[in-house]
Amino acid sequence: MQHLKTQVTEKSTEETTAIHDLPIGKDETRLRRFIALQEDALLVLGTRRQPPVPARAANTNTGISIQTGLGFTTLESDDYTEAVQRLRPDIVLGMADYEYAKRPGVKRIEKMGDRTLAWLQHMVATLGDKSNELPPVAVFAPVLPIEAGQQSDYLNTLQEDLADFLSGWVLYDAASIDAIPTSMRHLPRLALTDIQGPHDIIDQTSLGSDVFVLSSIGEATDSGIALTFTFPAPELPGSGRRLPLGIDMWSPAYVSDVSALAENCACYACRNHHKAFVRHLLDAKEMLAWVLLQIHNHHIMDVFFANIRQSIRDGTLERDAESFDKAFERNLPISSGKGPRLRGYQVKSGRAEPQRNPRAYRSLEDAQERLAEAPLPSPNADAEHLAQQGFAEKAI
Repeated sequence: MQHLKTQVTEKSTEETTAIHDLPIGKDETRLRRFIALQEDALLVLGTRRQPPVPARAANTNTGISIQTGLGFTTLESDDYTEAVQRLRPDIVLGMADYEYAKRPGVKRIEKMGDRTLAWLQHMVATLGDKSNELPPVAVFAPVLPIEAGQQSDYLNTLQEDLADFLSGWVLYDAASIDAIPTSMRHLPRLALTDIQGPHDIIDQTSLGSDVFVLSSIGEATDSGIALTFTFPAPELPGSGRRLPLGIDMWSPAYVSDVSALAENCACYACRNHHKAFVRHLLDAKEMLAWVLLQIHNHHIMDVFFANIRQSIRDGTLERDAESFDKAFERNLPISSGKGPRLRGYQVKSGRAEPQRNPRAYRSLEDAQERLAEAPLPSPNADAEHLAQQGFAEKAI
């Protein structure tokens, strides 16, 4: 959502966007009303999507380089703070001088802490203005993905000057948790790290991360994968082989399978539909297939996190994590089908790359010529014969 101003103003002569001037009631905030988000959902505003797309341009003293729907641009610290003031999310993630997928040099490291501190001080000072009656915004400070000693000055200043104004931490590397000052380790820690599956979540929870941003759920859904893992893990079967984390719903094995996506799952998809129906929807390229898979996968993940919290309360996380690692494979199954069409904001294009999406349209004239040359099929023609003649496409 932080990209809205950049995208819209590049297309028009307006200095502000519709969302910034959206009329709101006394107890409303613009961002929540604009996206019609329910009140019980936490609204977090950050500078980049997750996972971020590496930007070509370097950060500056006044902003960071980001990707928008119209290409790469610089998000200025002043613009970001102004957006937070107007949109009023529940949590704002402080702007960090961090360039994704790039290893910083010695001189670059020296600037990272200074820039991040300056941006954070400006945001705290702006949001701390008591002259207005706007809803409060919780500020999460970045922990830079460098060694503790390399950012000690930055973190010491936060501890001495800004401790009363901060509500949490943002992590870009799970190992950087050790750099957090002891007196501020009680604050929640949100991880913007690379999470490929449940094993990574358990590992980073054991290190001290509290909240995660998971793009892997959507990636599994797009691939047609239905998650099936449970925590704590069940007993291994007699063969001793690890269990899969999910199932590939594109597999022909589920064409006539009328069982639920996962055993004992109470989600809407499993209570009302079965594998054969979802498999049919995938084969027909119906969006409902991915909707049902997303509902199911989110439910599996919700139960997973609830059981992790219970394991922490019971003091059995270490033991449960060990049994989970032994019981389940590390990686999700490989999809044998194709998901929804990829959009430009989902991937980063490179030079001379092949087309990511299959051609969706073809010339009607070519099809007419092909059909005109083909002999009429007999009433007893099967699907394979019709496909060869161009009258239909045989489904798997």
